Amino acid sequence: MNSSSCCGPQLILFQQSSGSEVNSSYNRTALQLPSFTTAAKVRVIITFILCGLSAFCNLAALWAANGHKRKSHVRVLIINLTAADLLVTFIVMPVDAVWNITVQWLAGDLACRLFMFLKLQAMYSCAFVTVVISLDRQSAILNPLAINMARERNRTMLLVAWTMSIFFSIPQIFIFHNVTITYPANFTQCTTKGSFVYHWQETAYNMFTFSCLFLLPLVIMIICYTRIFIQISKQMKKKDVSSDEPHLRCSKNNIPKARMRTLKMSIVIVICFIVCWTPYYLLGLWYWFFPDDLEGKVSHSLTHILFIFGLFNACLDPVIYGLFTIRFHRGLRNCCRKATVMTGRETDTVLSRSLKCTAAALPSKRGTMSGEKEHRLTKTSTVSSSNR
Repeated sequence: MNSSSCCGPQLILFQQSSGSEVNSSYNRTALQLPSFTTAAKVRVIITFILCGLSAFCNLAALWAANGHKRKSHVRVLIINLTAADLLVTFIVMPVDAVWNITVQWLAGDLACRLFMFLKLQAMYSCAFVTVVISLDRQSAILNPLAINMARERNRTMLLVAWTMSIFFSIPQIFIFHNVTITYPANFTQCTTKGSFVYHWQETAYNMFTFSCLFLLPLVIMIICYTRIFIQISKQMKKKDVSSDEPHLRCSKNNIPKARMRTLKMSIVIVICFIVCWTPYYLLGLWYWFFPDDLEGKVSHSLTHILFIFGLFNACLDPVIYGLFTIRFHRGLRNCCRKATVMTGRETDTVLSRSLKCTAAALPSKRGTMSGEKEHRLTKTSTVSSSNR
């Protein structure tokens, strides 16, 4: 979301003149600065929890996906989606939490522009990579004979997705900047105020961002999976699989089980993306077109909840990948086995070292004992010979 009231702490919108003073036409007595409310505190705590959970899950998924020498084209897509989720995890979540704690922006103008660019780029990349996964599943079901071209095709689509996410985020660098007021106190915020001459220009930019970030990906994903379901329903109407074909490797609708599993995984990923982000974007639409109606009717707590619910999507993707991927379970088992083996080896090493130390000490004792015995035997033989 590009509105200053949705990107960071809740702000009382103010007008900025050419200097650092509030416009004289503004009612100064009505101006209130934002504060670190109870809702913001809860948001910070939950955001940090989500950040840790998302980091653990996504890094585990990334490790599992990279744990195989042969990387399939589907695994490459998952790696890119995990990378996009990690951008949200390590950029959007912690900075958003710290920003809510400080209330105002204290990192400077350059950091303001850079963060807004990286934030939108991370959100674009998540949406665009999800679209690439949908297009890949459409091609796999509708044109299964082109599987050999899937790797090169996905590489091209991923390159386009990441390039577009960077290109569409560049305007953030120019429209966001630090704005400072002096009444009722010195207060600096990273906002778009003053970047647009007319309100409709800001609304047009927000609508463009909304369309590219959510609406267009949603339409493409709906079209892809509608075509997939139509194709599957057609195949289900056909005759059963002939006896010559391997039944064990195919599902009831004559689609390989591995491909169906990947299709289900991608569908769940898309559904989670839609469910998590739709309420937040709908609230943004309401604010862009009816800002006066929103003020006073929607509490700041609801805005916090909807944004956190959207961030929760970054935690769900690696969980979904783990649930639908058999090799992920195998990778975790191998990790546990390796950890057990390493622990066993360390234990064996300690035991072997202790045994070696004991063995090194025993000969000297035995040598001493044997020497004492030989000395006693010598004395005995000497006494016996003298007696004789």
